[in-house]
Amino acid sequence: MSNPENAQDSILGNEPSIETVVEPAAAEHTDTLPSIEEQFRQLELKAAEHYDAWLRAKAEGENIRRRAQDDISKAHKFAVEKFAGELLAVKDSLEAALAVQEQTVDSFKSGVELTLKQLVSAFEKNALVEVNPAGEKFDPHKHQAIGMVDSEQEANTVVTVLQKGYLIADRTLRPALVMVAKPKS
Repeated sequence: MSNPENAQDSILGNEPSIETVVEPAAAEHTDTLPSIEEQFRQLELKAAEHYDAWLRAKAEGENIRRRAQDDISKAHKFAVEKFAGELLAVKDSLEAALAVQEQTVDSFKSGVELTLKQLVSAFEKNALVEVNPAGEKFDPHKHQAIGMVDSEQEANTVVTVLQKGYLIADRTLRPALVMVAKPKS
């Protein structure tokens, strides 16, 4: 009993009862700790909150996946829209040229040249590149050899281009049809 209050109580003959010392501590202890049932209810509420958050996150993930699939579908469906719009001007020019009743060879030729410029412009705007490999080394990724000919050029060099090839965004759309120099024997 080193507590000063307890020492004073014992001098006065007022011994504290064990009940009065234990009761406040026990009452304080029970007030701070919730019952098992209350703890269980709180855990159930937290679990329900977490489950709800998980369901919302799962639904959001599904929505993102569905929107991405829709975007991909639309991209495939309308991928040629820009290019098709560019080609409409070329078609309009061809129709206008055919609608003229009295044409001279020179006016017809100049109209065709302007239409070709429109077509080349449409190709350039859409990354469609012409491949004309005359004099280049044969590349099987960009060229298709139709035959081999005797030539003064180095072996496997493109001698003649029969049909130009085309690349779209560095991918071969159509290989150039070529004649290649034979190796010298």
